[in-house]
Amino acid sequence: MKSLAILLLLVVLWGVGLLAFGDRVAKSTPAAEPPVADGIVALTGASSMRIEAATRLLELGKGRRLLISGVNRNVRPAELRDVARGAGRAYDCCVDLGFLAVNTQGNARETSNWVRAHHFRSLIVVTSDYHIPRAILELHASMPGVTLFPYPVATETVDAQGWWRRGDDAKRMVAEYSKYLLILAREAVRGLGGHEAPASAATNAG
Repeated sequence: MKSLAILLLLVVLWGVGLLAFGDRVAKSTPAAEPPVADGIVALTGASSMRIEAATRLLELGKGRRLLISGVNRNVRPAELRDVARGAGRAYDCCVDLGFLAVNTQGNARETSNWVRAHHFRSLIVVTSDYHIPRAILELHASMPGVTLFPYPVATETVDAQGWWRRGDDAKRMVAEYSKYLLILAREAVRGLGGHEAPASAATNAG
């Protein structure tokens, strides 16, 4: 009976955490204009809205360069330029494409290498609203000395305002929350082992 009670308590805590996570995501957009940073990174996904938002920030002078991380190898630079409509001359001079990342961990490694190559100390992170908490955790773990400014973008992929109403949206939010918890646990273990744990820049993301 004691084991069952503990299990039920864990399920309740997980469910409460999921609702809090969903509410946090729902309230994260529209994003406020971020401060000026050294660079900007857009993590690619099913929606082109991330790239459009990131290139707009570049045009506004919010960063010196933009990395589009996780670009499909079959996508040509000219096609991405069409997606980043309105970027103008900023696209030609100041946009770098990363083709190595296939997941969020890969985004973090790719971005970390790019940040070190340019000696950046601050970064605006552009990705979908439901993805921003996990993305910030992964990026911070890869470059703990870099200040991260989350810039969540609402997309048509997931309705964050009413994710529980549709099965696909609910599955995506549950999966994202579960992955987020796994990264929190991983970083907590690393912290116990003497490695730096995620700082406030990560826990306040989104």
